[in-house]
Amino acid sequence: MHPVLNRISGDGVSSEETDEIRSPQSGELFARVPLATKGDVNDAISAGVEAEREMAELTRRERAEILRGVADELGRRREELAETITRETGKPIRFSLSELDRAVSTFTLSAEEARRLGGEVLPLDITRASEGYSGFWGRVPVGLVAAITPFNFPVNLTAHKLGPAIAAGNPIILKVPMQAPVSALRLVEICLAAGVPETALSAFHCQPEVAERMVRDERVRLLSFTGSDRVGWHLKSIAGKKRVALELGGNAACIVHEDVDLDSVAERCAVGAFASAGQVCIKVQRLLVHRPVYDAFRDAFLTAAEGLPMGDPMDPDTVVGPMIDREAAERVDGWIQEAVNAGASAPLRPERDGVWIPPTVLEEVTREMKVQAEEVFGPVATLTPYDDFDEAIALANDTRFGLQAGVFTRDVDRIRQAYRELRVGGVIVNDYPTFRVDNFPYGGVRDSGMGREGVRFSIEEMTEIRTLVLRDG
Repeated sequence: MHPVLNRISGDGVSSEETDEIRSPQSGELFARVPLATKGDVNDAISAGVEAEREMAELTRRERAEILRGVADELGRRREELAETITRETGKPIRFSLSELDRAVSTFTLSAEEARRLGGEVLPLDITRASEGYSGFWGRVPVGLVAAITPFNFPVNLTAHKLGPAIAAGNPIILKVPMQAPVSALRLVEICLAAGVPETALSAFHCQPEVAERMVRDERVRLLSFTGSDRVGWHLKSIAGKKRVALELGGNAACIVHEDVDLDSVAERCAVGAFASAGQVCIKVQRLLVHRPVYDAFRDAFLTAAEGLPMGDPMDPDTVVGPMIDREAAERVDGWIQEAVNAGASAPLRPERDGVWIPPTVLEEVTREMKVQAEEVFGPVATLTPYDDFDEAIALANDTRFGLQAGVFTRDVDRIRQAYRELRVGGVIVNDYPTFRVDNFPYGGVRDSGMGREGVRFSIEEMTEIRTLVLRDG
């Protein structure tokens, strides 16, 4: 088992109550992690407030060197930490290794942005009354940041909170993922060892009602949450006057027009729909296919889905691993059965085996079915034909979510129309909506959230603009 402690103001903190973390694929005990108390959370907040000045006074060079040190250590421990992710979450090792590579990039970008963080000189002598004045604006730290991260990318999504917060000069307190605390706490240990001031970084595993303590506390200046829309909007409702950045879920649409290579698109979409058991917020969920090529694409997609390797997450060839736990698997299986009972057909629907759900494809779905209307967060994809591109856009927008969408077409006018009319945070052309690079602005509209991640954009969320005006003489 992995020995794990919460980190409160740099100190390892135990608790009388612990939580057992079991590997999804085997059920074996992976770690016992202490459950933080409300007192622990209050101590973390108090320490973070005291650290605001120390963090703000770190030079840009000092922040950058800390972040560069974290990136270097993640690179050195790549295989070890990837195995921790896979043992803890069931994510196939190939994707855990990719996550570590992305985390290295996230901290490297944070180091670079720390050095670039600046402002702008403003000409103020634009009226007779303001002659003799000059101005400047710059970005200053917002103050104590509270962050909450999910299990599906326990290192890189945590990196997207820690890296920008440190680059901006903010202390941060972190609630680690409930199902995957060990991976995130290992990252926190690396950050502290790299030189983050001890009082400026606390991280803990706790029950949701305990975490709400930091959401409600007025001393916290910004809440950054990644997770489900239901939880995210609830947290915003109790957050008071503090800033809130929400990166929530979606039911991503992927439009496939007739003018593309159907076989290659089908293979790519199968990976986007079913990799890591579909536990990705921008997974391919709703496939919208031009009717003239619907049957051909359907056949190619079913073949590709059936051919995806499923099994031991530690096998480097595995693409489809287990669901995070039995409760999640039972929920997804229930949604599938509910859709079939309501009239959907299932050209591909193998039986669930515990936490294992093989790739499942549904047709003849309606907008009211949960597998179409909600975020399934599992290995399920729906297929729907459309007659013209206007209809495809309308179908893609027929949802309360708006995170990312994929569009496969070679026509420039259709690409422009998709960018102009799709109500999402990002449009991915000739690739699946699951594509993300850690430097571009990432986030959603409508029920998919507010604010943007991507290192530079997170730093903007975590800073405030302050103006300086100088009068001559």
